[in-house]
Amino acid sequence: MIPAPFPGRHQRSWSDVLSIPVLRDGEERSSRDTHLLHGVDGVPVATVHEAPAMVTRLTVKRMRAAPRTAQDKRLAALADAGRLFAEATLGGQTPEEYCRVQSIVSGVPIGVARQTLGRMRDDCGLLGDVVARQSPVGAGRTARWVRRGSVFGVVAPSNHPATHGAWLQAVALGYRVAVRPGARDPVTPLRLVRALLQAGLEPGWISLLPGPHAAADALMDAADLSLVYGSEATVARLRGNDRVLVRGPGRSKILVDVPVDEAVLDHLIAEISADGGVRCTNTTAVFTSGDHRALAEALAGRLAALPGLPVTDARAVLPVRPRKEAEGLRAALHRAAQGAVDLTERYYEADGGPVTVVDEDAAALRPAVMCVDRSDHPGLGTELPFPCVWVAPWGRQEGIGPLDDSLALTLLTDDAALVDEALEAPGIRTVLHGRVPRWWRDPHLPHDGYLGQFLMEARGFAGS
Repeated sequence: MIPAPFPGRHQRSWSDVLSIPVLRDGEERSSRDTHLLHGVDGVPVATVHEAPAMVTRLTVKRMRAAPRTAQDKRLAALADAGRLFAEATLGGQTPEEYCRVQSIVSGVPIGVARQTLGRMRDDCGLLGDVVARQSPVGAGRTARWVRRGSVFGVVAPSNHPATHGAWLQAVALGYRVAVRPGARDPVTPLRLVRALLQAGLEPGWISLLPGPHAAADALMDAADLSLVYGSEATVARLRGNDRVLVRGPGRSKILVDVPVDEAVLDHLIAEISADGGVRCTNTTAVFTSGDHRALAEALAGRLAALPGLPVTDARAVLPVRPRKEAEGLRAALHRAAQGAVDLTERYYEADGGPVTVVDEDAAALRPAVMCVDRSDHPGLGTELPFPCVWVAPWGRQEGIGPLDDSLALTLLTDDAALVDEALEAPGIRTVLHGRVPRWWRDPHLPHDGYLGQFLMEARGFAGS
């Protein structure tokens, strides 16, 4: 049974609790090791069955022996899985029921999950073309583009349901994939795995292995290659391990080096707050060659108007967390401020405060706009899971320096030389010149590089 609509603690009971299974060899299995998954309102939503480290290692070993599958068959299964994910009832759960549960456990507005349904359907149908474009031009005559291994482990995030589209590329490239879901959102990968199996993917090619941190480490040890999403601490811990691709904080930035008009403001607001500000590609720092305080004030007025609502409300645009967690995130922002001024707080004085309670134990995280007076303020590297942006001055003499270390850098400028400098900076992974709307939805655009660059390698080949 699916939990009743949020909010309303009295509307869900123990009889409503779902089961998140371990999924191996195409079978959904229970485990003696379980934990409760709560919604952001504190009410139990699911019992999560855990795959301990030993089971994780055995599963990967069995996956290595799974029979080969032709690429055209894999691509057909992926395309059909995208359609099923978007349209079918899977495991007794309709698409709309999935969206409701996903929003309740993750705290991401329900509109994000609803958009992800269509996005997954469309992107899965393009996977053949997406991975084909990642191979080097020279492959085919004197070289072959081949896999570096056979089993790919994924330690998945919970920030946004569409991130799971990334590891589907590994299936398209011929990898068996084992997924350890994020703690707050096991429901998205479960739905995706069910869709893949119903679409005809060989059972040994996909596994869902919920589990504690020890199981995640076991997955990384057992798999040939792994993709891990995590914090700065995770990035530091795994740095130098060439078998693990780590995707950490994005620190995406925008430079405003043009006059600020309504179109520019609209673009900034969208980049900062779209999808609740939870993506690693949401803008967290804005630099400007103009009046930075005036720009910050304009952003604060607009962002502060975004309403704090329950995540299952169709009008919701902000993330929701358990109240104490939300207060802790605000406290972390205050610690990072170091003299910076939050220009939104005055708007909240008569409007519930920056942490707005939307249910007994759940609170919406209202946006923050931090204004600083120098481009090297340490707070400019802060990334939090809600719309939080730092605004700073920038001068051409500073060059790319303050703009470096960015998953995505948008340059609103007519300075072609600056664009070239950004493209040559190794710490800037995506360069966007001008206002490029909804660029993060383009499945062909590399996200921190092509995944194929990590999963594949060119090997010399010659024949008589």
